[in-house]
Amino acid sequence: MAPMTRDPRDPKNLIADSYQIDGITAADCRAIFFDWALSLPDGVEAASVAQQLLQIHATENPDHPMTGVLREAVAGTEQPRRRGGRAARVPGAS
Repeated sequence: MAPMTRDPRDPKNLIADSYQIDGITAADCRAIFFDWALSLPDGVEAASVAQQLLQIHATENPDHPMTGVLREAVAGTEQPRRRGGRAARVPGAS
């Protein structure tokens, strides 16, 4: 039997395995995601790889806590919009 080939985007299979754990919580998934992100090689952008993993897993698991964590990771990379002038100082001013 040939050894299973691991996805280089998930070398320790942490993300894929999280989808197999019954009753896993969002907090558990965040801890797994953090471990996964720390294991990435230098220079690899976690958000970019998270987007790829989201495309792989979200279709079959749209409501899974890890799907939510991956979505948060991808959304967290969007550049915040700067509000200047009066709009920044006065609530409700646009």
